[in-house]
Amino acid sequence: MALKASSNQCPSQCTRRCSKTRYHKPCMFFCQKCCKKCLYVPPGYYGNKAACPCYNNWKTKEGGPKCP
Repeated sequence: MALKASSNQCPSQCTRRCSKTRYHKPCMFFCQKCCKKCLYVPPGYYGNKAACPCYNNWKTKEGGPKCP
């Protein structure tokens, strides 16, 4: 299920998305940045990014995935 979000839903969607990682602060930072740009947070705690090309294809300068 795609979780289309408005920007005011980003904090709660990212809290869910990042709840099981050891790297909570960076996960939250990048998730919220991605959510505000793409208005989307994938379902689950990891993976499932292919459902949103914006979220899936946004890369860091080094070429790695920007969105958790």
